[in-house]
Amino acid sequence: MASQELIAHLNEILKHEWTGVAQYSQAAFIIEGVWREVYAERFLGDAKESFGHAQLIGDKIVALGGVPVATRNEIQQSRDLQEVLQFSLEFESKAVDMYEKALDLAEGNRPLVIFLEDILNDEQEGVDEYTKLLRNSTAAGAAATHSAKKSG
Repeated sequence: MASQELIAHLNEILKHEWTGVAQYSQAAFIIEGVWREVYAERFLGDAKESFGHAQLIGDKIVALGGVPVATRNEIQQSRDLQEVLQFSLEFESKAVDMYEKALDLAEGNRPLVIFLEDILNDEQEGVDEYTKLLRNSTAAGAAATHSAKKSG
């Protein structure tokens, strides 16, 4: 059986993933104009990815002897595409941080570490993609500064 701290943290991750399902779905619903055709499917894909991660994490919590939460955090939403992209970058960056902490808590449990690393890789790809989408905006500069501070 896993530590209560690990299970509690996995439940925080699960809440975050449930938030992603709602936040990305809402973004896909409300995006309008010429960018709708480009971004609506992307946001729906991200919602599906968050749902897939929620399924994996929920199942793992049960396997570790815990009970998965059925709640989420408040979503961020906007009709402004740049703002939605910034929210998405922040969301993915927070997920990376959360999975990195989970990896620290899972140290010594190699199968769990590999499981978490696989999901972490997906989250990092999300950070990379949203960073590239925002590359020529001031939002990307703020995220890069945050990332540089964390790695330094």
